[in-house]
Amino acid sequence: MRRQSVLVLYLSNSALDSAVVGWSRYDGTGRERHMAGDSEEPPYRTGLDALKDGWRLFQASQLNPHIPGAEFDVSYLKYEFWFEQLEEIVP
Repeated sequence: MRRQSVLVLYLSNSALDSAVVGWSRYDGTGRERHMAGDSEEPPYRTGLDALKDGWRLFQASQLNPHIPGAEFDVSYLKYEFWFEQLEEIVP
């Protein structure tokens, strides 16, 4: 059986080789449990490093222009990238 693990990386800009500023992990295999804030260091330095380690990119945020006056809004992290790995498990 195969199960999906998901890694969400928030980068400092739209380039995959930019620095990771936030992250979330979800392990569909059930082997590990991750919670928000469970580590101080990101799992990868950049999104490109995740690709090099075998994670498959399946979604990136749309690059929408800022609404005038909202250029410095920090209510969300704009550059979100979703990665997956499919892993074999023994039922």
